[in-house]
Amino acid sequence: MLDPKKLEMWIVNDLPCEHLTVEGDGAHFSALIVSNEFAGLNRIKRQQRVNAILKPHFDSGELHALSMQTLTPDEWRTHG
Repeated sequence: MLDPKKLEMWIVNDLPCEHLTVEGDGAHFSALIVSNEFAGLNRIKRQQRVNAILKPHFDSGELHALSMQTLTPDEWRTHG
């Protein structure tokens, strides 16, 4: 069973995050990812960026499902 902390580690190793939370039951996860790298990218491009980081884990079957909210720091402060 996959630990949410491990998923957080995979993301932060390749994406500088101002804030990151991952919750899940070991198979299905949800994440709030706040990064300056999302500036100027639409929602789809942001999710593609995260999915590219996690692709090896999806391909191996270790990670099955992830829903994500991807925000810039300014968006996060506004939507707080």
